[in-house]
Amino acid sequence: MNIDNKIKGSLASKKKSLSMTLFEKLSKIIESISHPALVSLAMRFALAIPFWKSGILKWDGLFQLSGTTIYLFSNDFMLHLPGGPFPFPFPPVTAFLSGVGEVLFPALLFLGLGTRFAATALLLMSIVIQLTIPAGWPLHLTWAAMALGIMAWGPGVVSLDHLISRALRSRSISLP
Repeated sequence: MNIDNKIKGSLASKKKSLSMTLFEKLSKIIESISHPALVSLAMRFALAIPFWKSGILKWDGLFQLSGTTIYLFSNDFMLHLPGGPFPFPFPPVTAFLSGVGEVLFPALLFLGLGTRFAATALLLMSIVIQLTIPAGWPLHLTWAAMALGIMAWGPGVVSLDHLISRALRSRSISLP
């Protein structure tokens, strides 16, 4: 009887170590796929794309807002605040700044230049968009989460920010 228990215990132990080994191997595969450099690059691009697409639609040419954009900011878009909704202040100026921001900040994210600044600006824009279109909260929450992640963890190694930082560090070390 004692020998049977030892054999069962040994088999259970081998089975447990085999499953742990399989679990460890799967974990390593998942970890290699989700490398921090890839994650940060994907988050930057995923946040930049919807803003870029919206931004380029606001323009008819270089610094020439489309009539539709000015109309929307003047007549349709409202800030849904307590006691409101309220119209945007100075609609043509607000539309212009929105259009510039929706092109400039995604471009900075694509390049990984001024990344935390660009992510902060897009977070603030997401908040304003949420106040304008309250029903879009699931999408706006996703944008906010990506912006916060970029703000917290930075641009990653595949970025101009990283290259500039590296160059500045090497310069300061080599100076007497």
